Amino acid sequence: MWKDYIRPVTKADAAKLVDIYSYYVKNTAITFEYDVPSVQKFESRIEAITQKYPYLCVEKDGKILAYAYANTFKPRQAYQWNVELSIYVDKDIQKNGLGRALYDALEAELKKQGIINLYACIGVPNDKEDEYLNFNSQKFHEHLGFKTVGTFHNCGKKFNRWYAMIWMEKFIGEHV
Repeated sequence: MWKDYIRPVTKADAAKLVDIYSYYVKNTAITFEYDVPSVQKFESRIEAITQKYPYLCVEKDGKILAYAYANTFKPRQAYQWNVELSIYVDKDIQKNGLGRALYDALEAELKKQGIINLYACIGVPNDKEDEYLNFNSQKFHEHLGFKTVGTFHNCGKKFNRWYAMIWMEKFIGEHV
């Protein structure tokens, strides 16, 4: 159902994306960013990413409900078959298939580009969930076939608390 509402993001969408992202910056440790980026900063990010990789959103009835993008994993040439993915869904409409639809669309585009390895860098609680961070993003990625490949303990501090970060990976092509 959602695939009919997926389209590429443009710089003109920056303010709507900031609206979605700002909740996560201000109220969660999902992102370790402390300050909400300006619309101009988001425009710059969109411009830089879309020069090479897909940046997609779900828009229904003129409202952007979620967005996801691929970005450079590491800048050296040997890493050219890898990307890091990010996704943000409007806080009021989670767990309804938007994320899967966006990631499926991203994977299809990335396969066309010859990308083989997908990575996700995810903030997680060190021990137990709290009001700022839970394990939902990790579970979402596991549900889509990602595997945890590394954990960095106490590597991000937000809201005066230390959090861990995990790296997850998924292969979408052959390593030949």
